[in-house]
Amino acid sequence: MHTERDFENDIEAALLANGGYQRGDPAGYDAERALFPADTLAFVQATQPKIWQYLESLHKDKTPAALIDSLAKELDSKGTLGVLREGFKCSGKTVKVAFFAPNTGMDPQAQERYQANRLSVVRQVSTKSGAIPDLVVAVNGLPVATLELKNVMSATRWTVEHAKNQYKYERDPREKLFAFKQRCLVHFAVDTEQVFMTTKLEGKDTFFLPFNRGFDHGAGNPPVEEDVRTSYLWHEVLVKDSLLDILARFMHLVVEEKTVATEKGLKRHTKETMIFPRYHQLDA
Repeated sequence: MHTERDFENDIEAALLANGGYQRGDPAGYDAERALFPADTLAFVQATQPKIWQYLESLHKDKTPAALIDSLAKELDSKGTLGVLREGFKCSGKTVKVAFFAPNTGMDPQAQERYQANRLSVVRQVSTKSGAIPDLVVAVNGLPVATLELKNVMSATRWTVEHAKNQYKYERDPREKLFAFKQRCLVHFAVDTEQVFMTTKLEGKDTFFLPFNRGFDHGAGNPPVEEDVRTSYLWHEVLVKDSLLDILARFMHLVVEEKTVATEKGLKRHTKETMIFPRYHQLDA
């Protein structure tokens, strides 16, 4: 593995072979809505046929457009995490865009719905601003994560710091795909040695947290036989069961409200923070 393309190939191959993913089509990306509509429509038709039939009775051949428009509006207002967990309204019906693992195996239909979730890994998605993330991870057509990859063994010798700078200076946080909570919930800067993450892109002020396992009572990651040190990210964290569990139970939107005194009087200030669990918390 001597180039960044090789690194990208290996991650994609691992997710397709053992992660429960399908290969996504970058041509199927709707840059205006920041969605993969075909995957969302296929998921709804397969898992909620009665709702789909009801919507067809109202909208006829405009049903796909009506559903995707309703979804996009609620994603813009409620955010991806809320819509994944609660669904969205379309013509008075609540439509689910994900089914999480049931607590017991008593309901076979619940298990079938869970297995119907479509996780996709999509390479080189072209966005409205011209930015092209190395990888986008989507759940039933909703983008939830991006990855920028650097291979320290390549000729460029670029590292995770270059990936961080790419997010800071080449990714527009106003664009829907990168906008806080509206689409992708986490962004990973990854090289073959270390992983860092952020849940909020803020240009040069973007703050990254380490997402490493730790090594020899310190930072970084331990060596991995016949693999790179950061392989736990795609072999453990991003695999289907793990990622869906994180989205269902471990991610949180924290809202803090403060009253600040200004020259014009008291002003209420709201701060929102998306919490993605650190690796050691997932590993505990």
